[in-house]
Amino acid sequence: MTARDIPSNPDLSGHSREAWRRELIRIGDEGGFFRELGEQHTALHVRAGDTLVVTFENLDHVFELNGNRLPWGFDFIRSHGWSILGLMAHDWTWYRDPAVYDFFDTLRHEGFFEQFSQVVFYGASMGGYAAAAFSAAAPGATVITISPQASLDKALVPWETRYSKAWDRDFSDRYGYAPDSLRAADSVYLLFDPLAELDANHAALFQGDNITRLHCRMMGHRIASAMQGMGILKPVIESAIDSGLTELDFYQALRRRRDFTRYLKELLVRLEQRGNPWLMSLFCQHYLATRRGPMFRKHLNAANEELSRQGREIPGRTSRS
Repeated sequence: MTARDIPSNPDLSGHSREAWRRELIRIGDEGGFFRELGEQHTALHVRAGDTLVVTFENLDHVFELNGNRLPWGFDFIRSHGWSILGLMAHDWTWYRDPAVYDFFDTLRHEGFFEQFSQVVFYGASMGGYAAAAFSAAAPGATVITISPQASLDKALVPWETRYSKAWDRDFSDRYGYAPDSLRAADSVYLLFDPLAELDANHAALFQGDNITRLHCRMMGHRIASAMQGMGILKPVIESAIDSGLTELDFYQALRRRRDFTRYLKELLVRLEQRGNPWLMSLFCQHYLATRRGPMFRKHLNAANEELSRQGREIPGRTSRS
């Protein structure tokens, strides 16, 4: 059996942890390898084409299916004929484990990455940090990092108030400070929300001519899941891997957020903070013209009542002068 013969979506649901482990060992043995990296990390490699995509799970995936899962993007990557090296974390580790450092050191020293014409590191949040940090093991790689942290070392980022479960991990060892690791990358796509203060603070620490900064305004920290909900995550990744993602292409794809409810709800919150009833009325009318939304109806009524109280014209209505 070759890597292409491996079932694209093996049924791991309902399996015990040991059965899941045996299944990943089988997949690795038949198409690449499976490694257990200490007690909290695993790596699955399946060889296919000359492009290798190295993925790191984020916190959204850590506890999915009670551990009975494949690496993030396994089916998507294999459907393109790309090779995959999928890293999985089984806790809020930020991949800060000497076993993981040793694993990437070994891959680099053995020339593993040199077997491929293109190497891409991908991750979001915790995975975004790891994608940036461990890309140093493959100089010249492409890196796609979404809402990454530069470090969780309190001496370096004292303003970071999230992720207290990982604060005691060592970020001073190898692959520790992600911005330093990216200096060896060929091209970096850094996606973040400049209005999300903590994420913007981290993004400011990433500097270099090889970095393309892609702003995802009013999308918060969970940009990857938002892009997936809009149906643009896979096309954006495909473009970055196949032909080089341009800023124009990205922002054209991002226009899909105009029809994405989560984004529109964030706009609603920000309009409420501005306290402009005319804009609120106009926005809610636009939303309710094509869909239902009790929250938007409530804000529309409140905005119109305020405009009437102020003696101002409600947008969209003809003046009775």
